[in-house]
Amino acid sequence: MHDAILRAGLSNKDYSVHTIRHSFATHLVDGGTDLHTVKELLGHNSLGTTMQYLHISDRRLKGVVNPYEQLAASGLTGSLNAGRTSHNIY
Repeated sequence: MHDAILRAGLSNKDYSVHTIRHSFATHLVDGGTDLHTVKELLGHNSLGTTMQYLHISDRRLKGVVNPYEQLAASGLTGSLNAGRTSHNIY
């Protein structure tokens, strides 16, 4: 691992094999792999442990769409609010 880091010109970074596991998990999730599959691939017993490995990429954050905005754009929010009473459910 150390030699590969040197050859890649990344010796100024604090990389390790553990860094690769974190990157592997993050890239799998960014690519659409479900969390349970990532958990199995990493050999974890707990989904909580797997969650510690994941980092949210900027690309993933920028891709999040507000579901209400999607409804508003489709014109469905008017029909959803039409039958609504004063009771709000949260």
